[in-house]
Amino acid sequence: MPSPAIELVDIEKRYGAHAALDGVSLSVGPGEFVALVGASGSGKTTLLKTINGLAWPDAGTVRVTGDLTAGRAPHELRRRIGYVFQEIGLFPHLTVGENIAITPKLLGWDRARMAARVDELLDLVALPREVAARLPAALSGGQRQRVGVARALAAQPAILLMDEPFGALDPVTREELGADYRALHEKLSLTTVMVTHDMTEAVLLTDRVVVLKAGRIVADGTPGHLLATSRDPDVLALLEAPRRQAERLRARLETAS
Repeated sequence: MPSPAIELVDIEKRYGAHAALDGVSLSVGPGEFVALVGASGSGKTTLLKTINGLAWPDAGTVRVTGDLTAGRAPHELRRRIGYVFQEIGLFPHLTVGENIAITPKLLGWDRARMAARVDELLDLVALPREVAARLPAALSGGQRQRVGVARALAAQPAILLMDEPFGALDPVTREELGADYRALHEKLSLTTVMVTHDMTEAVLLTDRVVVLKAGRIVADGTPGHLLATSRDPDVLALLEAPRRQAERLRARLETAS
C-alpha cells in the first residue's frame, strides 16, 4: 500500500482561547480528491493551511509525501504544494504570464523554460495563449480562476490545495470549471484537498468527504457511506442538502409550468 501523500496526526491549533483544530488526524492517499466541509468556523481552512505551512500547528505532526514539515522553510513547502485561493489573489500589476511564472522564477528557471511552461499551462486550463500578455483585470472571473489554477500548477506539484476555489463564480461557470478541474486532477494524477461550503460540489467532484465540527473531524468517507452510516444530525443535514435542494427545485419548476 502506498504511503500517504498527506498525513496529519493529532493536530492542535489555537487562536487565543479558541481551538480551531482539536486533535485532528487525517490521511490522504496519492491521487485522492478530498473535500473538507462543515459550518463556518469549523476549522476547514485552518486545516488546509497546516498542510503547507500557512498555519503552523501548536501540537501534532504533519507529513507531506513522507517528510515532516516541521522545521522546513515555508517557501519550500509552498513550492512543492500548489494552493488555489478563494479570492484567486493574482497580482494586478503583473501580466497573466508573469503571475503564472512567479514560482518558477523563484526556483531559478530560465526565461525560455518559463515561457514554455506558461504556454503549456494555458493550454492545460483551456485559455488562449494570447491572454499571457494581458493584465488580470482584462479577464472574466472564470478566466482569472483558471489562471489561479495554472499558477498553482506551475512548479509541477503533486499536491494541490484549494480553498473555496469556485465560490465567487456564477453557477454555470462554477459547474464548468469544477468539471474541468476534476478532469485535470485525473489527467495529472494530482492529490487534491478542497475546502467547500457547497455539498453538491463536494458530492459531484470529490472521492471522499471529511466533515469538521468545532475543530474536530466528525465524519470521513464517501458520501454514500456517510449517508448510510452516520448518526450525527449535523452530518446528515449536510449530506442530505443536495437532495433537499433538488426536490425543492423540481417542485418549483413543476409549479411554474
